[in-house]
Amino acid sequence: MTIPTTMRAFVLTGHGDMDKLVLHTDWPVPSPSSKQVLIKVAACGLNNTDVNTRSGWYSKAVTEATTGGAYDAVNNEDPTWGGAPVTFPRIQGADACGTVVAVGESVDKNLIGKRVITDGWIRDWSDPMNMDSTGYFGSECDGGYADYTVTDYRNIGVVNSNMTDAELATFSCSYSTAEGMLARANVTDADTVLVMGASGGVGSALVQLAKRRGATVVAMASESKHEALAKLGADALLPRNPENLKAALKKVVGKNQVSVVADVVGGPYFGESLDALQRGGRYTCSGAIAGPIVELDLRTFYLRDLTLTGSTVIPPKIFNDLVGYIERDEIKPILAAQFPLEELKTAQQMFIDKKHTGNIVVTMD
Repeated sequence: MTIPTTMRAFVLTGHGDMDKLVLHTDWPVPSPSSKQVLIKVAACGLNNTDVNTRSGWYSKAVTEATTGGAYDAVNNEDPTWGGAPVTFPRIQGADACGTVVAVGESVDKNLIGKRVITDGWIRDWSDPMNMDSTGYFGSECDGGYADYTVTDYRNIGVVNSNMTDAELATFSCSYSTAEGMLARANVTDADTVLVMGASGGVGSALVQLAKRRGATVVAMASESKHEALAKLGADALLPRNPENLKAALKKVVGKNQVSVVADVVGGPYFGESLDALQRGGRYTCSGAIAGPIVELDLRTFYLRDLTLTGSTVIPPKIFNDLVGYIERDEIKPILAAQFPLEELKTAQQMFIDKKHTGNIVVTMD
């Protein structure tokens, strides 16, 4: 195929409100370096990192819940997930799905023509387990909200599946985040897992992936989303933030505590969720959309022998496993909506409003 010299790209020009996202129709098509591939993007999924980086929510100057809007004060030194400034202009989008159309000189040419999804974790491949040397696709380098993108050949997964491009674009960020959380908490078929915020991209992935491990899953979300979560395999359903969590658990699973809490919500309900852990229980977290500042009673923590784990950077194995789960139909996409690239701002507003279940995707058609 003939590769053009320019393309459409949605470009983030700085931290702030939605006006910082600018659509270009004549952005230069990138060229792959020696160990990179050029991907003709077909679809790209939305995720919280897009919103949080744009707004500067990761900065320690911000203490409120995620809103998707600009904040009054954002520190210059820590406005992104990694605690370091991002350079602008930047094309965001971590969850690209597309076809390899060109490769660098050190890359196997047999990859050309393969349909792939991207692994968001950009690594030092001489030391791939080094968390301090990681970056993120669409954050420290340009991502998938464009007609073409480049990434290291070790950051793609060739996927053989009957799923659509938009469906495949729902997996990478949300499902690898969820699997990383469950792996860090060592979830097995002996566990009962309480999923906080179960209707979002990561939450709905947590429900499926915890069930894949054989765990009993209690999904907490707005009642309007319970039917969809039941179809994903949740064993029990709770409304968002029940007044008495332990009593609610007793009613739906016959016991008032669980062995694992998987949380992407945080906020004022943190203490209630921690108190619902049995002795020796594990709390794993990869988000704080309801607010990053929480109250922790250290007596709950140490007297109950709890383990608290944060989960962001994941080992490479997680992405490779995820590709296998997709190909074996062990997980399924939850495509809430799809929009053309030109409507990225509309798609992001829907994402921010949190009225959907699953993932939202933009397509390049």
